[in-house]
Amino acid sequence: MQARYLEEFTVGERFLSESYELGPDEIIAFASQYDPQPAHLDDEAAQNTLFGGLAASGWHTAAVTMKLMVSAGPMPVGGIIGAGFDEMSWPRPVRPGDTLRVESEVLAARASQSRRGQGILKIRTTTYNQHDEPVQISVGNLFVPCRPG
Repeated sequence: MQARYLEEFTVGERFLSESYELGPDEIIAFASQYDPQPAHLDDEAAQNTLFGGLAASGWHTAAVTMKLMVSAGPMPVGGIIGAGFDEMSWPRPVRPGDTLRVESEVLAARASQSRRGQGILKIRTTTYNQHDEPVQISVGNLFVPCRPG
C-alpha cells in the first residue's frame, strides 16, 4: 500500500475494509482489561443492563475500527495520526459473533494554518455489522503531511 500526501486525497473518496468477527472471549478479555463493566464481562450479568446481553465495549469497537481502517486503503504518509474527533457515536451494540467492516469517506482536506507542511484530513468512518447496520459512526481529523516542495 502506497502512502499518500494530503494533496493525493480527494473529497468524496471512499475506502472499504476487510471484515472482522468478534467472539465472546475477545469481548470479555478486552473489557476485563479496559472497560470492566457487567455488560461487557458476563452474559448473565449483562441481561440486567441496558444492552440486555453481552455487548462489546464501545472502546473495543473503536479499537477494531482502527485496525480495519489501517487495512482499508491508502495510508497517509506517517500513518493515521489523529487530531481529534468532531463526532463519535455508537448507535447499536456489537454482540458476540458480529462481523464488522468499515467504510471511510474523505469529507475535507486542507492545509493547516498553524503547522507548516501539514494538513488536516477530515474523514467520516462508519463501522457496520453483518446486517449492514451502523455500530459506530465517527468524524475524525487526521494530521497528514503535505507534499514537500
